[in-house]
Amino acid sequence: MGGWAIAVHGGAGVDPNLPLERQEEAKQLLTRVLNLGISALRSNLSAIDVVELVVRELETDPLFNSGRGSALTEKGTVEMEASIMDGPKRRCGAVSGLTTVKNPVSLARLVMEKSPHSYLAFDGAENFARQQGVEVVDNEYFITPDNVGMLKLAKEANTILFDYRIPTSGYETCGQGVESPMKMNGLPMSIYAPETVGCVVVDREGRCAAATSTGGLMNKMIGRIGDSPLIGAGTYACNLCGVSCTGEGEAIIRGTLAREVSAVMEYKGLGLQEAVDFVIKHRLDEGYAGLIAVSNKGEVAYGFNCNGMFRGCASEDGFMEVGIWE
Repeated sequence: MGGWAIAVHGGAGVDPNLPLERQEEAKQLLTRVLNLGISALRSNLSAIDVVELVVRELETDPLFNSGRGSALTEKGTVEMEASIMDGPKRRCGAVSGLTTVKNPVSLARLVMEKSPHSYLAFDGAENFARQQGVEVVDNEYFITPDNVGMLKLAKEANTILFDYRIPTSGYETCGQGVESPMKMNGLPMSIYAPETVGCVVVDREGRCAAATSTGGLMNKMIGRIGDSPLIGAGTYACNLCGVSCTGEGEAIIRGTLAREVSAVMEYKGLGLQEAVDFVIKHRLDEGYAGLIAVSNKGEVAYGFNCNGMFRGCASEDGFMEVGIWE
């Protein structure tokens, strides 16, 4: 075994004019949760425990789009989704359409461990949460002033926004000068930036795990489900690797992106970074996305084909990196 490794992300597709103070806030949060995961791994927590721990922390902080601070639907409400996967036996759990569960990733784990199913959604997921006694809050807990303002802008523009982290005034240059704006199923999206959180871990025993959580797209249609809760698309873990994706959800779904990393490692014999690079280059068609990955050998890798990706990664050999741009 090559020792433990961990990676986290806060979304792919970053506005090139995102204010420096916002970039610094993101880096500080990524550093904090990365150190939380490192400390847990040094204490010999299992990979599945660590990915849940880290994603819970990201869901609690409103900076990125998961848990508190989630993007708002067209009706101004929150519908959150998450998934988690334990590599050794490929056990998995996923949830969608959550409106009151404080930490969706933990409910996803309970679906994996305490239910006969792999995926629960909307009222069924909410009812299961109450049966399991998880912490629930009013929907208003998840809504922030920034998101209310960005939803208003999205409605005025009659579009879906990725970059709901940009304040509603004072940042008029954000989104300008982008030659190739992101599209969703061929429809242009005027602004884009962080929109999902995730964590992948391999522990000292070589066990891989992955978890992903999101509020989805700003001004999304009620009932829209993205890639984050879909096993094999936004999240995947097996005996070889763990993968969490972020970006244009519809493109990630079409390419079954997370599973593809594992597949090309298994069937083409590629190493982890080679597999990530291959998938980003050849499996996204015209979509934009990024992903983080670890292997059972203690390797860590990431890749993206857009302007940037909020990410942090570390390994037991002392490597540590937190960044946004290439």
